Amino acid sequence: MSSSYGENIRLTIFGQSHSPAIGMTLEGVPAGLKVDMAELNAFMKRRAPGRDSISTARKEADEPEFLSGLKDDITCGTPITAIIRNTDTRSKDYSELKVIPRPGHADYTAEVKYNGFQDFAGGGHFSGRLTAPMCIAGGIIKQFLKEKGIEIFARVYSIKDICDEGRFDKPVSDKAFPVVNDKKGEEMVALIESAKADGDSVGGIIECVITGLPAGLGDPMFDGMENRISKIVFGIPAVKGIEFGAGFEATKMFGSENNDPFTYVDGRVMTKTNNSGGILGGITNGMPVMFKAAVKPTPSIYKPQTSVNLQTKEETELIIKGRHDPCVAVRAVPVVEAAAAIAVYDAMLGN
Repeated sequence: MSSSYGENIRLTIFGQSHSPAIGMTLEGVPAGLKVDMAELNAFMKRRAPGRDSISTARKEADEPEFLSGLKDDITCGTPITAIIRNTDTRSKDYSELKVIPRPGHADYTAEVKYNGFQDFAGGGHFSGRLTAPMCIAGGIIKQFLKEKGIEIFARVYSIKDICDEGRFDKPVSDKAFPVVNDKKGEEMVALIESAKADGDSVGGIIECVITGLPAGLGDPMFDGMENRISKIVFGIPAVKGIEFGAGFEATKMFGSENNDPFTYVDGRVMTKTNNSGGILGGITNGMPVMFKAAVKPTPSIYKPQTSVNLQTKEETELIIKGRHDPCVAVRAVPVVEAAAAIAVYDAMLGN
């Protein structure tokens, strides 16, 4: 199924942006693992809409309601199913999208794929709203990994052409805006607010770090850690690219610059640099796994755009209604953490 992920665990996400509820089922989690609900709800709030001036005005509590798989907040070995009820929908804002697809959205491709039977309100199953159930699964799994000494944290690396500065070696999730350099964060916020005031949007890059992973996790070829992480990260709407370690910058280096020299530190093999992003041949080398995900500008903007009327077959002007983030990259930071956690846990259970 296209809405499922995993080999050793199985995550299935269901629902639509404006359906009564959205949710997830997570299979394969061992019994006897404790879930801290307060910690999970705090993680969910990082992604929740309607928190500030640079997110959508849609307000949802995003508090998961567990239907199965937990007893007294402890996993009982059966599939974990949880839902989030949608309480602040305005489907009428999307009525004309049935015949006039939004540029940059999946409206047209969904029409072709599903012959008009798709739910187009709020983007339906293509909406970023569906990342909330991913955060339920990832938020739970982050707790399991933390018990094993594995930590996953992400930041806004850049918004448009403004880049964060400073060493990124610890979480910044306690900040109102998740960057290392607060001055750069203020500049990013100002840019997002400017785009919003102009009826436009901006994109950004999210950087994620995974520490505490042992060497030897993953496989060559098609089940490498890059493959596993990339597959689920591309399940986040608006993600258009991913790179590990030095990524595309490695193409500007000589091999002598890009290769990470090996050394011993306290009897453990490590590398002096980390251009590989902690992965060699698809297998972790014991260094922090580091990757960046590129998030495109929100396609729902309030400027007039050119589209077509699928009924009259004529070009037409479209002015989008509804409530939308001027920059989805900001609220996607915990989603990237969740995706990375799911990928790592799935690989660990099969190692």
